[in-house]
Amino acid sequence: MTIKSTLSTIALAATLGLAGVAAQAESHSMENPMVGGAEMFADKNIVENAVNSADHTTLVAAVKAAGLVETLSGEGPFTVFAPTNAAFGELADGTVESLLLPENKDQLTKILTCHVVSANAMSDAIMGMVDDDNGKHPVPTVGGCTLQATYDGDTIMLEDERGRMATVTIADVQQSNGVIHVIDKVLLPAM
Repeated sequence: MTIKSTLSTIALAATLGLAGVAAQAESHSMENPMVGGAEMFADKNIVENAVNSADHTTLVAAVKAAGLVETLSGEGPFTVFAPTNAAFGELADGTVESLLLPENKDQLTKILTCHVVSANAMSDAIMGMVDDDNGKHPVPTVGGCTLQATYDGDTIMLEDERGRMATVTIADVQQSNGVIHVIDKVLLPAM
């Protein structure tokens, strides 16, 4: 093999290598959706991903205050309906600050666990259950709340026990221990 053909082979391999890296990067970003300005990785657990989302700092603080970090880092599977900071901001003034106080840990835990289901429920499965139940499917949560799931087109909605409606704004964010669906309201248990 001549030096010229060796250099051509190296150049071709380098070009293919860069194309492979570009294809791998493109594939990587397509597999990992962005939530709150951060890439969500399917090989990380719910807590490991949530702490990187700028849209979920209030939720992360609440999970820490409720002592649920270890649970939501566990094996699962879990489906978490994750309210954004804006969703928490819609609660009455002072509500979030009050819930984060140590003396309100039980109430905070109840609210947070009403956002968690002990299953890996992707949006197509939720829609299938809604169809099977003629348009509305009860969703029992680990917190003892029952949400009512419906959908319109590709958009899933969840009604809490107070009749408040949350919309899934980003669906099917896969995690190593389940799935996150970003929602635009905080789901509350019955009074």
